[in-house]
Amino acid sequence: HLSSGWFDPSVSFGEPGYEEREPLSNGLITAAKSGFTHIVLNPDTHPALDSFTDVSHLLQNTNKYTTALHVSASLSEGSKGTNLAPLFEMHKAGAVAFGDFNQTPENPNLLRIALDYVQSFDGLIQAYPIDYSLSKNGQMHEGEVSTHLGLKAIPNVAETICLARDIQLLEYTQGRMHIPYLSSAESLEMIRTAKKKGLKISCSVPIAHLHATDENLIDFDANFKIIPPLRSSEDQRALREGLLDGTIDMVTSLHQPLNPELKDLEFVRSKEGSVGLEAAFGVLLNYFPLDKTIAFLTRGKTAFKIQDSGFEIGKMADLTLFTPKGSKTFDLSHLHSTSKNCLFLGSIIKGSVYGSLRGKSFQQNY
Repeated sequence: HLSSGWFDPSVSFGEPGYEEREPLSNGLITAAKSGFTHIVLNPDTHPALDSFTDVSHLLQNTNKYTTALHVSASLSEGSKGTNLAPLFEMHKAGAVAFGDFNQTPENPNLLRIALDYVQSFDGLIQAYPIDYSLSKNGQMHEGEVSTHLGLKAIPNVAETICLARDIQLLEYTQGRMHIPYLSSAESLEMIRTAKKKGLKISCSVPIAHLHATDENLIDFDANFKIIPPLRSSEDQRALREGLLDGTIDMVTSLHQPLNPELKDLEFVRSKEGSVGLEAAFGVLLNYFPLDKTIAFLTRGKTAFKIQDSGFEIGKMADLTLFTPKGSKTFDLSHLHSTSKNCLFLGSIIKGSVYGSLRGKSFQQNY
């Protein structure tokens, strides 16, 4: 089977600053072996990606890989949420979006100014819906399971309160906004309403939230500890429906490698994050037909203005090779990532990815 190359809008590696988690070279090879010919790199780096030089350096050093790297640069200087970063300069360097990774600006005026400013070049602002004061020290979703386990929890309102504010700012400015992840049914309804109003908003759902719920944390398995937290089965059902009806534009593996010193700790001290590129296709096939799965993995490019070459004669090849047949238990042997923190380990996945092809570069997965 052959399809247009797959796309993931929210991927973290470790470079620069956290190379022990995942160097860019290995991360891009992992993405290609997993079928992704385009990924958007989060500014989950140290230092933050907040200058023309930072963006151009990354793009120039990664242009020979099968997977094309696209950069989401920091919204503010140093991702500190105080002063706006040079957005136009980073746009000229090649940045496709701007946002401070897993942070919501405490000053809403910063977001308002950014939404206004980027309209001069039709830029895209990423707004992460997570309120720090409501989620601080939270270990999982607030619900029956967290109460049973006695863990400090993160309520749905930690997501919806930020999302409501950001949608109002978007309506006021008439800019373009992408929500990198949704985890709750309430958030989904807010996006649905915003789209009915004609606002220029897009959103992603993590594949983990389509696959698992807060009940997976009953045994304190830190691999299931992620941000946003895994929610209830009711939220999961709503997210699947929202993806099918088009309210949710795309899926993301929410790939976030972490070295053992950060992840292999007692549950309350373990850092949030899971790798997911390698399992993305096989997990989606468990819940959706093949045509829908491929659509979810390709249709998000439009929001980031990434060209989809498709199968047009004369265009540069940009393809993924796979089979939907067969099934297997996903285990460590299927992980190409440097880090092995993965909530999909032990899951049954369908199909196999043979590799990906972009231009003259082909990356095999065997």
